[in-house]
Amino acid sequence: MAEEISEKPRELHEMGFSGHLEELRKRLIYSVIGLVIGCILTSIFIDTILNVVLLGPAIASKMELQNRKPFGQAFLYFKVIFIVGIIITTPFILYQLWKFIEPGLYEKERKWARSITFFTTVCFFAGISFAYFVMIPSMLTFSASFGSQNIKNFIDVDELLSFMTTTLLAAGLIFELPMISFVLTKVGIITPTIMRKYRKHSIVGILIIAAIMTPSPDPFNQLIFAIPLYILFELSIWVSSIALKQKKQ
Repeated sequence: MAEEISEKPRELHEMGFSGHLEELRKRLIYSVIGLVIGCILTSIFIDTILNVVLLGPAIASKMELQNRKPFGQAFLYFKVIFIVGIIITTPFILYQLWKFIEPGLYEKERKWARSITFFTTVCFFAGISFAYFVMIPSMLTFSASFGSQNIKNFIDVDELLSFMTTTLLAAGLIFELPMISFVLTKVGIITPTIMRKYRKHSIVGILIIAAIMTPSPDPFNQLIFAIPLYILFELSIWVSSIALKQKKQ
């Protein structure tokens, strides 16, 4: 009888592990299905997405675009469909991640995990919006007007897409700083006190990042990039304080 009782938790553990793997497989399948649907929706509006949304800033900057590969435009369309499909299905993929980890959390942990899932999505799209409406137009305008008048710039459309994709994703990740500080505070790696202690160092780092990301040496344009980064840092301190209070409670 005692042996049966001692073996029962082991059986339950094995059943839980197999169920865990099954849940992971199911969430991965759902994520792939969501990505396929996102790519199909993108392909329906691909002409508008490519010519108006993605190439719009370059056209507004009066750049002359060109394709130098035999099937360059065909591959370009496929790349855009896949990249945009990933971006628009990000909330759904994060939801599937949340549903996967939800059964292993306590009720209090589920509450802040739900908030992380929601605000991670919001911060990601806020970063993409900032990059698209502020950073990229400024960079492309400067690139089109810089240099000798005797040299014409014919921009490879594939290089332009790579530049825009990298900029959009980098901005989306940078805007995740508040959520990163929340998680790191929850696991005990950082505290608001540490972040306040290195505030001056962070300001210097922010100015350096703004100088690198800003193509123009104009201080005004650099401040356009530096101010949102500094606001994100201060917001991260505030979020870290909230996380620390919740952790103590």
